[in-house]
Amino acid sequence: MLGKRKRDVEPQVVDTRSVGEKTSHIANKLVRAREYAKLKTKKKKAKRTERARREKETLKAEELGLEPPPKRVPKTLENTRELDGTVVQAEDDEIEADEAQDEYAGYFESTVAPKVLLTTCYKPTKLMYRFLAEMLETLPCAYYYKRQGFALKKIVKYASNRGFTDIMVFNQRGKELDGLLMIHLPDGPTAHFRLSNLILGEDIKGHGRATTHKPELVLNNFGTRLGRRVGRMFASLFSQDPAFRGRRVVTFHNQRDFVFFRHHRYIFEEKEKKQPGKKEKETKVESRLQELGPRFTLKLMSLQHGTFDSKSGEFEWVHKPQMDTSRRKFFL
Repeated sequence: MLGKRKRDVEPQVVDTRSVGEKTSHIANKLVRAREYAKLKTKKKKAKRTERARREKETLKAEELGLEPPPKRVPKTLENTRELDGTVVQAEDDEIEADEAQDEYAGYFESTVAPKVLLTTCYKPTKLMYRFLAEMLETLPCAYYYKRQGFALKKIVKYASNRGFTDIMVFNQRGKELDGLLMIHLPDGPTAHFRLSNLILGEDIKGHGRATTHKPELVLNNFGTRLGRRVGRMFASLFSQDPAFRGRRVVTFHNQRDFVFFRHHRYIFEEKEKKQPGKKEKETKVESRLQELGPRFTLKLMSLQHGTFDSKSGEFEWVHKPQMDTSRRKFFL
């Protein structure tokens, strides 16, 4: 006699919809809100239970001397980035050969010293002068020249004849600074950035004052060919032999194609702390950062071959609105 046939086990279907999607079909607003709150509470309770279970497994593995279970990595726009062919791999011989012969090679070989000319739009405001005063403290190799109605092409020629290596032109719209034009001399390239979120050092709580020491430079997350080119452009503004005694650090941090500018001093302090199980306090050296300012954000809008030419200039890269179709696609 044949035995009873076992029923086929149906696979469980996991509902991946959000709480809002699960309740959007309810027409009554009060009922929908009540059901939403109920599902939200249930979801939070399930997350707490799952977290407690993982912590218990980790502690048990440590007691037994086993390898703990891998930590869950949350999905972000950075680690789910859409990679393209311009991302530079480590120790790329082709990239290294190109950079050894580009416009900035002399800076990294310490054969060319940076000398930067700072200027503004035609009618700068008081805010612009306060900002320039802080930028002159940030860049020890920078010199300010009043615009005086001169065209940019004349300024480029003037600066080239006097040994300047870069020009930085800060623009403003109304009472807000909104742009930066960087021109590398004598043959370019020229980069145009949108400037936003400016906060002067004097407006930062607990800020310090910069010294005359040459700062260290930190460049983060410039991973594509375009990003490395822009990063080298920033690096050419600073000396390659920083004075570590000054403990000053200038940072250009790229995140999602927004370049965050920060200026800090790191400080070492001796503090006495009481250790558990001991009566006497132990002296430990702790480090912290003190922001000097200014702070602002840059967004690359275009990169042009040669020096500034608004009519017949050839562009290496231009940001266009149709390029922003995906939030997970970055160019720097």
